[in-house]
Amino acid sequence: MFETLSEKLQNVFDRLASRGRLTEADVDAALREVRLALLEADVNYRVVKDFIGRVRERAVGAEVMRSLTPAQQVIKIVHEELIATLGEPGRLDLSGSPPVAIMLVGLQGSGKTTTAAKLALSLRKSGHRPILVAADTYRPAAITQLEVLGKQLDIPVYSEGVQAAPPDIVANALRHARSAGHTVAILDTAGRLQIDEAMMEELAEIKRRVQPREVLLVANATTGQEAVRVAEGFHEKVGLTGLILTMVDGDARGGAAISIRAVTGVPIKYLGTGEKLDALELFHPDRLASRILGMGDVLSLIERAEQSIDRDRAEEMGRRLVKGEFDLEDFLTQLREIKKLGPLSQLLEMLPGFSRISKDLAPEVTDQQMKKMEAILSSMTPEERRNPQIINASRKRRIARGSGTTVQDVNELLSQFRQMQRMMRRLSRKGRGFGDLGGLMGLFQ
Repeated sequence: MFETLSEKLQNVFDRLASRGRLTEADVDAALREVRLALLEADVNYRVVKDFIGRVRERAVGAEVMRSLTPAQQVIKIVHEELIATLGEPGRLDLSGSPPVAIMLVGLQGSGKTTTAAKLALSLRKSGHRPILVAADTYRPAAITQLEVLGKQLDIPVYSEGVQAAPPDIVANALRHARSAGHTVAILDTAGRLQIDEAMMEELAEIKRRVQPREVLLVANATTGQEAVRVAEGFHEKVGLTGLILTMVDGDARGGAAISIRAVTGVPIKYLGTGEKLDALELFHPDRLASRILGMGDVLSLIERAEQSIDRDRAEEMGRRLVKGEFDLEDFLTQLREIKKLGPLSQLLEMLPGFSRISKDLAPEVTDQQMKKMEAILSSMTPEERRNPQIINASRKRRIARGSGTTVQDVNELLSQFRQMQRMMRRLSRKGRGFGDLGGLMGLFQ
């Protein structure tokens, strides 16, 4: 997300830094490029105009012109104003007597049904007892899709089929949820290809019947300004309390995320960052602004690691590293732990200063290399992974055939592993380590 915008903004700031002291003309020239970069990223024109105006007012003042590091001051101002544009972080209001109703609305194709399941999983991790309600009786596969997702996550789904009226379904679902002890009911309502009066009347009736605590619009970030217009339309008709932007991992421009709060006044509460059912993140405007400006997002990376990685196993790995006992079995385990965190390209984006490096290294290729390494390691026997010195030429040929690779690939992996072992031993002798997560995970701390 924001790949193109980040690259252009960093180029602008690099040129500013090379000038030392800044004149008003330098600031204006830089802001013209920032303005163009934002417009090309599909940010709403009015939002860009207001943003540039606020930045310029501060950037040509004493706080920059008299600063010893004026370029850094300009970046700081842009960062602060970007956070202000993205708005305060919105959090779910789950107050009131259970079950609390959360109503999801949106157009077809926005990822509403999958987002309902993701939200249910997220709330269960927070200690809630969610239930999913299949209230989309128009899209043929909507109910089946929700039931499949519910079964996959072991989260109950309330459904009455396609014959019942959606307002009756949700009213009955709330009564069922109350008697079954559920704390949250997530309503997956019907969408259309475009906003129409019939859909809005039905949503308004559902809202009247169950009085949901939250009415969240699920909008596809890759549609750019169309997502902003959809948000305005829904907010006017049914009164939104928040937004969930989906498919932000596929949105290289990011204009919708930057524009939508400023235009609608409705807070973004979650970002859908991938296809997996745990790929739903709380929206943090400060962290997103840092990622846009190439400053990374280490806090989100740490949170993702804490949720995904077995801490006891990681600590045991750290002890083995200190003792110099790290083998290919441990290497395979760590590769699989890293995969749980998501694509390597996403992880690199969260590290400060890595946005350009990840692009230069072609992260798609890097992810492919990790898959190849896992295939090679999986083709070895447990004995070979524990004692790689026994891997002779005939074993290498067998491993290459089993993993769909070449003997050269196997040799490269073994060579990289030996280099890493030597590095680990040197560090352990000097009394340095890689923290609790150890080894490869140390790269991401």
